[in-house]
Amino acid sequence: MRDTSRPPQSPPPPPDLTEADPHRTGADRSCLVGRTERLLTGARYLNLATVSPDGSPWVATVEYAWLGGPLRFLYGSATGSRHSRHTASSPAVAGSLFVAGGTAGLDVGAVDGAQFTGVCREVGPAELEAYHAVFYEAVFPDGRERERWMLPRSSLRAPAEHRLYLIEVRQWWLIDTRTWEQDRIDRRIEVPVTEFGS
Repeated sequence: MRDTSRPPQSPPPPPDLTEADPHRTGADRSCLVGRTERLLTGARYLNLATVSPDGSPWVATVEYAWLGGPLRFLYGSATGSRHSRHTASSPAVAGSLFVAGGTAGLDVGAVDGAQFTGVCREVGPAELEAYHAVFYEAVFPDGRERERWMLPRSSLRAPAEHRLYLIEVRQWWLIDTRTWEQDRIDRRIEVPVTEFGS
């Protein structure tokens, strides 16, 4: 029989998301920005979600270079690829990237990741001068590899089949796993994209 002599208890308060911790802090903006920059530098690849005009979804994995102030991604692709056709007609995109601490066992503290939304467009001929070297120096830091694999600017404009693409990030979320051991929920915390340096 239910005991009605005691008043109902209030639910527990939500977890405090403001304590300063190098990996899991919520309110410490400089920590979140530092995490973001380490993640952007360490991940190398992102998963890019696009949608066709008829609403069919697609995800492609692309290697990227990133620029800050505000946050943007550069990547290269063929104009005929499915995600390139999608962004030509539906430029809104979303994506994710992550880094993991190891290959064995579970170390939640060593995992970091982010999700984002943004707008994607082709880099036009007038912008190639600004973005060409930035992209290839980030993707191929070794000069010999860069010389071997880098496409000339002439191969990145019409009528060639390849282009550079620019994603202007509109929203950015980092994972927040501080309470994961208690409730097995990995939360997200939004970080303003204007906070990230170049």
